[in-house]
Amino acid sequence: MEEQASQKAEAAFSRARFKAFLRKVMAQLRGQPNTLLAFDEVRRKLRVGGLIYRGLQTVPVEKIVGSVDRYQDFDRVFLPTQDHTADRWKSISRAFYKDVALPPVKLYKIGDAYFVYDGNHRVSVAREMGVEFIDAEVTECQVRVPLSAKPLRAEDLEIKGEYAEFLERTRLDQIRPEQQIEFTIAGGYRRLLEHIAVHKYFMGLEQQREISDEEAVAHWYDHVYAPLVALIRQEKILDAFPGRTEADLYLWIMDHLHFLREQFGQEVSAKEAADHFAAHYTAKPLRRALHRVQHLVGDLVKETAREADGGVSDESTAP
Repeated sequence: MEEQASQKAEAAFSRARFKAFLRKVMAQLRGQPNTLLAFDEVRRKLRVGGLIYRGLQTVPVEKIVGSVDRYQDFDRVFLPTQDHTADRWKSISRAFYKDVALPPVKLYKIGDAYFVYDGNHRVSVAREMGVEFIDAEVTECQVRVPLSAKPLRAEDLEIKGEYAEFLERTRLDQIRPEQQIEFTIAGGYRRLLEHIAVHKYFMGLEQQREISDEEAVAHWYDHVYAPLVALIRQEKILDAFPGRTEADLYLWIMDHLHFLREQFGQEVSAKEAADHFAAHYTAKPLRRALHRVQHLVGDLVKETAREADGGVSDESTAP
């Protein structure tokens, strides 16, 4: 029994290492992420708050996407990438073949994703053996920006970190809980902070009083961002921009308004901006939608013309 289990464990490790090699090659050819996420990096970027012990749970193995300190020893699906893990891996594998009960692994949970802080080899063996669920002691990390279990590129994590900083500074998730502002490119949230700052300044001039940060954030969201996004959804404008988001398109439209004003050295109407944007960057469905944007933005421009000055006056930001 012992010898048979050892032989199976030996073969299983060799098979897992070969599969890890093939995955590495394919990931490089396709330009896809293949490494485990490092918990400390995720914690720093997402500004992880307090910890809540959730006790013993049954966790889907496929949702375990990172590790506290062994993220270089395994790939994204927990296949072993280093030979120095062999002895421990085979030991766990032998226990699996002998049907020996093992203690629960210990995991941190961030959003919908889990990170191992004890039991990396147990997770690796379980996944290689086709086990779908594993017993785990779970400690949940409090974050404003949840993390999904799908593969993330380094730039995706960077963007989520910017989102966490944006929410920390604006408290928009508390002021408007329904908000869901997502970018596909880095730098978007910093641009929104500039828009809000300019919006606050001109609100103060118009109303001749001090405007609080919270009031400025709420007014910008209700009167600038949300109306444009509502129209984007209504007209299904994103169909013309696969892989992009409502927030991406919001910035492009606002940037284009600003660009045309500087280009012509005078105020440009929303209709002219919409026509120009549509003619240069999109097909007929978006052109029709942008004609409808003019009715919304026409009134909006007078109130928020200067907010757009926080944008970059360069057509290179357009799709």
